[in-house]
Amino acid sequence: MKAVLATDLSAASEATIENETCLECLGRIGVDEMHLVTVIPSNVHAGMPGIDFEKRRRKAIRNYERVIEDAGFDVETHVVRGTPHRRIRGIAETIGASLTVVGSRGKSPLENRVIGSTARNLARTTETPLLVNRIEREADDPSVVRQHLFQRMLYATDFSENAERAFETFSYLRHATQEATLVHVETPKDPGLAEETDPEARLTELADQLEAWDIETRIEVRQGDPADEILAVEDAVDPTTILVGSRGHSRLRRLLLGSVSEDLVARANGNVMLVPPA
Repeated sequence: MKAVLATDLSAASEATIENETCLECLGRIGVDEMHLVTVIPSNVHAGMPGIDFEKRRRKAIRNYERVIEDAGFDVETHVVRGTPHRRIRGIAETIGASLTVVGSRGKSPLENRVIGSTARNLARTTETPLLVNRIEREADDPSVVRQHLFQRMLYATDFSENAERAFETFSYLRHATQEATLVHVETPKDPGLAEETDPEARLTELADQLEAWDIETRIEVRQGDPADEILAVEDAVDPTTILVGSRGHSRLRRLLLGSVSEDLVARANGNVMLVPPA
């Protein structure tokens, strides 16, 4: 299983790469080949006085390469030029990656940090499951907020086809998952389920599947704004990662789970894993 690990070589992205527990979690779900990607923005030119970004980045990324090799992964590095989220997405699609991992400080006072904006743009456009690894927001030497990436999962669903696809990732996440909370939020903006559909019964069916894999599972049905309610559950159960489909019932890309997923990337305390449509 191949994964892309995107880095801007900042202290924040270094925290993801050098955290042994995070790397162990990726290995546990079947990742054995890691592609380290760093992108030199298009507006940085090789001829700028006193600057050789490409040389500096290749030197820095070699240190990360050794760390990941020592953790038991096959590693390939990519130092490329262009728009970060487009190049990261392109490499993930080219190599057939099963997962893209990007670090983000979330609600940082500097909202336009390269890796922050990259995470948001990947959330909108990725065609590969995306794991946004939350890094401490205000620290000179930051570390990851949740070391165990998949140990306690919070899965949010509107029962759409894409939400079902997100649930299917438990087929490999289960090797690192001990607990799961399954949530459905009823909302006036939701086109709704068929009258005969009982959200609690559907969540129970999903919970039974996870229980069969020895994952301790609980369910919640809530009413209100989807993002607010999902984040309220996050506060209550303290999951390591929120799992959600990046598109929901809506035909318009930015509505319902589309905008909810972007909200979660920006506002969640912990990690967020987005699964795009097939």
